[in-house]
Parts: sequence; structure tokens; C-alpha cells
Amino acid sequence: MQHLDPDLLRTFLAFVDSGSLGRAAAIVGRSPSAVTTQMQRLEEMIGEPLFLPAGRGRALTTTGQELAGHARRILDMHRAALLSLKGGRAEGRLTLATTQDFAEHGLAPLLRLFAETHARLRLNLRVGRSAQLAQAFEGGDIDVLITMRLKPTADEVAVLREPMMWLAGTDGLLRREEEVPLALLDPPCGFREAALSALDRACRGYRIAATSQSLSGLKSAVAAGVAVTLRTARWCGPGIAAAPADLALPEVGDASFSIRVRAGAPPAAQDLGLLLEDGLSG
Repeated sequence: MQHLDPDLLRTFLAFVDSGSLGRAAAIVGRSPSAVTTQMQRLEEMIGEPLFLPAGRGRALTTTGQELAGHARRILDMHRAALLSLKGGRAEGRLTLATTQDFAEHGLAPLLRLFAETHARLRLNLRVGRSAQLAQAFEGGDIDVLITMRLKPTADEVAVLREPMMWLAGTDGLLRREEEVPLALLDPPCGFREAALSALDRACRGYRIAATSQSLSGLKSAVAAGVAVTLRTARWCGPGIAAAPADLALPEVGDASFSIRVRAGAPPAAQDLGLLLEDGLSG
């Protein structure tokens, strides 16, 4: 009897979560043609088509939707088993630091799994802004770090790429203006720089309508309809959604985040870094 290859399932879920084979290829570190070949192998193994044409892209068939659920459960079991075997004897203390984007969206179930499988390890969590956290990491106060990526580093274990998108309140802007009203974090901030650069390249006028040192302040301004901002889809939720197309805001690229593990950190830090890569990708 054939078995479902976890590597094929990871690639399949990368497509499911990202929405395109091109993005799936970037997530799993393969060429688009290699990803296409993997998906063909998966279809041959199952004996049913998993994809159907949808505009310029592809959507899941009913069988594909069913497989997505099975794939998540299979990979979750693989992950839990490996972590349990490796974490049973881990002791000491580990400090993870992350930006608020990940702390609020996607991190909780991964940390719960890690804590459950490393019961004798004390896990500390710090949430803050990239610049301050990177400085603390360089000073040796942090073992595992998730921040916006500025440049390649020798201690990177993974790079996460997510599309940046313009966001607005679900009830729209309070008033339409010729200048784009922006809500931005105080500098230094990669999203701030990307937003201003994109508008400058498009020769689009703007004004900074709201600034904040924290993401909670930004969210309040955006949800209230005072301004739009630039983040990732992790920000979408109650009161905040993709900015309407009629605002004609310029295209922007991907945001890159790095997962770094401090040299000399406890062995469990590598396990946590790889868990975060696996669980946060896509």
C-alpha cells in the first residue's frame, strides 16, 4: 500500500495556504516546475484530480479540500511525535522574541505544542518591535528571534515571506481625499519605509494621519476609518480588511521575516526554530 509522503503534503499545503503554485514554490524552496511535478505525483497516488482551473490560477477540487484536512492532521502528528521524542529530556530556560504580528496570529498553537513536548523547559516570551528585539538578540538576551529581515545573517534558520497589502477599516475611510491618509508606526519600521517608497514611486500624494509606537494604536486608527496602512494578511480580522480597489493604491512586494537562533543557545532552540519555520510558513 502506498503512503502519503510528508514532503508532498507540505508542498500541497503551501499551495493551499498561499493560493498559488508560484508562492508555494517560494515557501518550500523549490522551482515552480518541481512543485508542479510534486502535485502531479500526489494526484497519481490518490487517483483523483486535486486542482481545477480558476481564472488565471487553480482552485481545489472536493478531493483536494478533503486532502487538505488529512494533510494537516498527518503533519501535526509527525511534528508532535518528533518534538515529544526530542523534548523529553530538555531542561533549562529558553527565550523567544517576536514581533506583534506573529504573537497575535499563528504563534499560540505552536508555543503550546512546544511547551507540552518540552515540559521541563521554561519558555519565556518577549513581544516587541524588530529593532529593539534584534539589539537584545545581539546582546545574548534572546535565544530564538522572529523579526522583519534586514539582511542575511549566519544564524538564520528560515526566512518567511508574506505579501504586503494595503488595509483599511471595513466601514471604509471617514472621508475620501486626494492625498492618501496613512497610519504608520514610528521609525524605524520596514512597513513604513515600504509604504512611503511605493507611494513615492507611484507619484501618489499622501499624508501621515496617524502614528504610533505600537500596533494597537495603528489598528485603532485603521479600524476607525482615519487612515489606511500597509501590513500583511495576518492583520485582517474584525474591523480591518483589504483596502478597496477603488483607492487605486500601488502594488507592493513581499515582507521578509527571519527566524534566527543564537549561537550557543540550548539545543532545544534549534527545535523551536524549525517548528516555527514549519508552522508559520505560508
